This record gives sequence, C-alpha cells and structure tokens, in this order.
Amino acid sequence: MAKYSDTFKLKLVMEYLDGSIGYVRLAKQYGMPSATPIKYWVNAYRSQGMTGITRRTKKAVYSVQFKLDTIQFILDTGASYPETAAQFKLNNPALIYHWMKTFQAHGAAGLETRSKGLNAMPDKRNDQKRKEEKQMTRQEALERENELLRLENAYLKKLRAFREKSAPHEKHKQNWHSNSKHPDSD
Repeated sequence: MAKYSDTFKLKLVMEYLDGSIGYVRLAKQYGMPSATPIKYWVNAYRSQGMTGITRRTKKAVYSVQFKLDTIQFILDTGASYPETAAQFKLNNPALIYHWMKTFQAHGAAGLETRSKGLNAMPDKRNDQKRKEEKQMTRQEALERENELLRLENAYLKKLRAFREKSAPHEKHKQNWHSNSKHPDSD
C-alpha cells in the first residue's frame, strides 16, 4: 500500500500550483513530516503531468545504457537527482542516486539487472539473449567497452576534481589536530 494516494498527491500539487501556499506550510497543514515529497511531486507533475505522480503498478526495468546515460548526464551537467529525474521522465530521484552509488562501487557491470532467486525452468528468452550477445562482432564489443571506459574515466575525473576542492580543508584539519597535543601526554 502506498503511503500517499494519487488523489492526495494531486490535491497537494494543485494547491501549491495555485500559488497561495508554500511547500512547508502545505506539509504542516496535512501533517507531513517533511516538505520534500511535495517538491518531488510538483517537479514530477510539471515535467510529466499526471503520470509523474501516479504510482506505477509494474516495476519498470531500465537498460544498462539508459542508466549510464542518466549518470553521464549528471557528470556532464552537474544536475541534481531531481533535475535528472525530470529530464529522463523518472518520478523517483532516489532511483538515480542508487544507480550512481552502484556505478561508483561496481562500475558499469554493477548496473546490469540480475534476477533474484533461482528460475524453476530455463527461460528461452535468456537463451535468445545469449545468442544475440555472441553474435555481437568484435568491433561492437570493443566499442562498447571503450564507451564504458570513457564513462568511468569521466566519473573518476569528476571525483578527483571534487577531492582536490576539499583537500585544503582536510590539510587544515590535520594541522590543527597535530598542533593540539596535550602537555600531559608525555
């Protein structure tokens, strides 16, 4: 069961869009602990209409390439997760956050969907996928690998730049700790 119904979400979005009340007051008025969900709903409604705030009945399955495209968009533009979700017509920014963390930990291979549990019977569709993968030419395989390496390289450059920005703060912290020895510790 969803925490908030689609009609409730739509009601709050419409009240906000009328312009008479802000996110925080809306959240307080309806007893919500935070205004953040309302912000997400408004952004999703603005970018996708009603489909942006309706709860999906089927779990969407996204290709590895789609996930890589969203990650690349964030790395290239510096967009936030909600902005990226709006750009790619997703109504759950946390999903993109999860993809980013998985990519950081396991690379592009971690973004591939895995089935949960054991299959009772072999799936013919999986056999067809394997045959198609085997038919991929060596050049296509190398191009795919090259693209994944480019993406990983771009991510690592961004990470290095981020660390270099925060490095002066870390150095200052280390100097402060090393200069603050207690006279009693001899």
